[in-house]
Formats: sequence, structure tokens, C-alpha cells
Amino acid sequence: MKITEGYMPFKDYKTYYRVVGEQGQGKTPLILLHGGPGSTHNYFEVLDEMAVDGRQLIMYDQLGCGKSAVPSNPSLWTKETWTEELIALREHLGLDEVHILGQSWGGMLAIIYACDYQPKGIKSLILSSTLPSAKLWAQEQHRMIKFMSEEDQAAIAKAEATGNYDDPAYLAANDRFMVRHAAAVPTADSPEPLRREKVPGTESYITGWGPNEYSPTGTLHDYEYTDKLPNLMIPSLVTSGTNDLSTPLVAKTMFDAIPNAKWELFAYSRHMPFVEEKPKYMAILEQWMRDND
Repeated sequence: MKITEGYMPFKDYKTYYRVVGEQGQGKTPLILLHGGPGSTHNYFEVLDEMAVDGRQLIMYDQLGCGKSAVPSNPSLWTKETWTEELIALREHLGLDEVHILGQSWGGMLAIIYACDYQPKGIKSLILSSTLPSAKLWAQEQHRMIKFMSEEDQAAIAKAEATGNYDDPAYLAANDRFMVRHAAAVPTADSPEPLRREKVPGTESYITGWGPNEYSPTGTLHDYEYTDKLPNLMIPSLVTSGTNDLSTPLVAKTMFDAIPNAKWELFAYSRHMPFVEEKPKYMAILEQWMRDND
């Protein structure tokens, strides 16, 4: 399998990208937009084996994390920076026609790009465990916090009231919340990309989103796209897990709003069905792209 790595000049920095496979046989490449903001492309490497028979996968570390980490610069962490980076990457790699898969924050980025920039050449969107509204997301996370122990609920409520997110009781409660709804802590048995050391984009996450999943206080706090989704005429597949941060209500809100969308709910998954139910996810994704090439 051919893997090409490189860097694209962007602003005063550079963006790392990784291209898997070779394009051909009428198959449209797939761009993968990772979550965070401030995660990395790493977890998408579990999908490398999909890059066969002319299907190319393009993944990259968004500015501010991983191999695209930069010195401290909070002014960068806005939706405009990351959308301009996606536009630049398509141009740099000559990606005239693409499918786009955005997971979590990456799905928000895909929605912002599709709704606000009217890009050409998007064959389809795969909105993976993502959201149409920061307000709805916060509402649903707080609903799920109510299923936690009284102690954990109190620790989270105290942190939100005081703005002190360093308290050990809060940190432990938040870890338990994320294990329940995002992903398990990687172990020696986890796929290598999930275990790999990486440079996390902590500043981009806190500045862009907030201190945790349920307190969107950053530059994306006013992300509200539900009312724009009915104008989205790109074929769209919504995917989510039953125990996902992207709850069935969040996913259904997108499914209901986007014309002719499809929704696949994964029975045994949290925030990464492409890891937790990988064979099923890959089969659905491959069929979806084939149908929309």
C-alpha cells in the first residue's frame, strides 16, 4: 500500500498530511477531518485498509496539533483558520472531487465548510459522531451527566460554577464521563495508532471549544447550524453510537434537518464506531461512497 506524507505551507506554519493508496478506477478520494479541535489524524489510520482498488484516503493533522503543532497563538483557533486550511489542502493536493468524513469537531468543520463556503466537487459528506449545535450538545452532555454518581455530578457542577477545572475530583469525574461516552483509555492491546504518542492541541481545544465536552465557552460556542442544514444538498450519511457523546437526539437532529440524509446508529459504540465496530463501519462507508462516486 502506497503511503505519501508531506507538509503544506499554511499561514506562517505548515500542515502535515498523509495520503494512503493511489487514485483510480473512478473512485473519489476520501478526506478525513479529525476531532478536537486538537486531536490528530492518528485514529483514522485504522481505516488504511480501505485504500484499495483506486480509493485514496487523505488525512492530516489540523493546525495546532500532532505534526502540525505550532507555538502558542490563541488568535489562530477559530473556525475560519481551520476552514481555510481545508480549502488550501484541497488546492495543494488537487482534490477537485472528494468525499469528506468529519468525526466530532471534524464533522462541525465539514458542516461549516459545506454550509458557509458552498464548495464545489463534494460528492458526499459522512458526519461521524458530530453535532449541528453547540447548545444542543451541551444540553445532551448535561443530561448524561445526571446518570453519573452523586459525587461525580457534584464535582462537575462545582467546576462549572467556579471555573476551576484543576480539582482532582473534577478531573477524575471528567475522565469517567469520557470513558463512558468517548473512548476507553488505550491499552497494550489497542490498535497502534490509538496508543501512539502525539502532541495534543490542548491550546486549540481550550481556546476553540472549552475546558471539556459539556462547557462550550470557546470561539465555537456560538456554533449553531441546525437551521442551515435544510439547505445542504450534498448526499449526507450520519453515523453515531448508542453511547456516544453524539447522542441519538443529536444525530437525529441532523438526520431530520438534512434533505434525504441517511443515519446509521451503531449499537455497541461510543464516539468512534469506526474503531469499536470497525468491520461494519467500513462496509457501510465503502457502500456509501460507491453509491455516491
